[in-house]
Amino acid sequence: MDEIIYSSATELARAIVEKEVSSEEVVNAHLARIEEANPKLNAVVRLTADAARARAREADAALARGDTWGPLHGVPVTIKDAFETAGVVSVGGTRGRAGYVPQEDAAGVARYKSAGAVVLGKTNVPEVSFAFESDNLVYGQTKNPYDLTRTPGGSSGGEAAAIASGMSPLGLGSDAGGSIRVPAHFCGIAGIKPTSGRTPRTGHFPPMGGLLDSIWQIGPLARRVEDLALALPLLCGTDWRDPTVAPVPLGDPSETDVKSLRVAFHTDNGIVAPTPDIADVVRDAARSLADAGAEVSEARPPVPENAYEMLLGLYGADGGAGLRMLLMLSGTDETHALMTRLLEVLGTSSMTTAELTGLVFRLDAWRGEMLSFMRDYDLILCPPCARTAMPHGTTFDEDNQLVFSYTMIYNMTGWPGAVVRAGTSPEGLPIGVQLVARPWREDVALVAAAAVERATGGWQRPPL
Repeated sequence: MDEIIYSSATELARAIVEKEVSSEEVVNAHLARIEEANPKLNAVVRLTADAARARAREADAALARGDTWGPLHGVPVTIKDAFETAGVVSVGGTRGRAGYVPQEDAAGVARYKSAGAVVLGKTNVPEVSFAFESDNLVYGQTKNPYDLTRTPGGSSGGEAAAIASGMSPLGLGSDAGGSIRVPAHFCGIAGIKPTSGRTPRTGHFPPMGGLLDSIWQIGPLARRVEDLALALPLLCGTDWRDPTVAPVPLGDPSETDVKSLRVAFHTDNGIVAPTPDIADVVRDAARSLADAGAEVSEARPPVPENAYEMLLGLYGADGGAGLRMLLMLSGTDETHALMTRLLEVLGTSSMTTAELTGLVFRLDAWRGEMLSFMRDYDLILCPPCARTAMPHGTTFDEDNQLVFSYTMIYNMTGWPGAVVRAGTSPEGLPIGVQLVARPWREDVALVAAAAVERATGGWQRPPL
């Protein structure tokens, strides 16, 4: 079974189409792994086993007729519970939606399915996906497969924990401050947040639109970078419902040479210093890119010291009134402790209209400075977080809030950023590195991530 559950989605897709293994065998192996590992992790919170087995049999029957459904034919996937799934309860982490059953799939879910994927189930999130821990009053707490006393991160923490532990080879996540990249770092897998406007967020909860829309994107998570390159093209392009999606061609990583890249790396963003082991791993990754032929130099982009406060200002310009309204409209009358704490934090950020207008102008001016920095570079290499996976319940502690600024910065610019495992802490926890490219150059981020993965080994099996 290990050969199946720890294979990449790319390897599984090839093996299924070439009839080396059936989709039903692959799906059953993953369902058995879920039965074995999930009671310890609580990553998969809604299992669709019967439907998955039926679709796997359909995939095998289609192959027997000579039909293939797409690049993910018969490959199992999991879906973050922030995405609506037709006929399957989609909670989004909040009690008011505990019985909510959508009538249609979110755009990303539909695109995975149309490519031939078999959905195994839904994975855990924080309430309304607004925390760096995956814990809520409906499903409870998800644990990190490398240390059960620590969080896998959020908001795509259930996905990351499931993928890292072999319950799924490929997942679907979303990211408004690091919600793909932080869980990838905490759980030692790979993930990418695409450029703002690259993928439709139709059917995501919270819904598309509003002040935060430009910083929120959906993207894939997997153990291997090759699977990100396989899955990302499936998710891109307009669905004729999300008005923010731009018709920009997606580059092919296979057509980009690492030797052509100019890389700026830094270990400290000037807001909060990372732990020494994280800094060392970033330097090692920089050396691996240099060894692969890239032009690498140490340089830090013009990140303002108050960058975290700027993003918090966007989140809390209304003092949390919009979030409270969303919870009320969802029917939620009791919130999880993490959400209660977030609302307290946002309550300190209320702005006048003039103050919000000024913030938006300052943000745009800073984005221009960042873009000017990238005139001389193709890629930024840096930490994805200043800490490794944290103990449960501590991510909103005052001394931890700034550690997430490493990912938040690139939600504000809207640039694509990938994370891949590149090392291990003295405690045995994964350490990832973040690779950020120019806007619309996901191919550059992915080819660099693949080079780091080759040099460092990438994902490592957890001791679960």
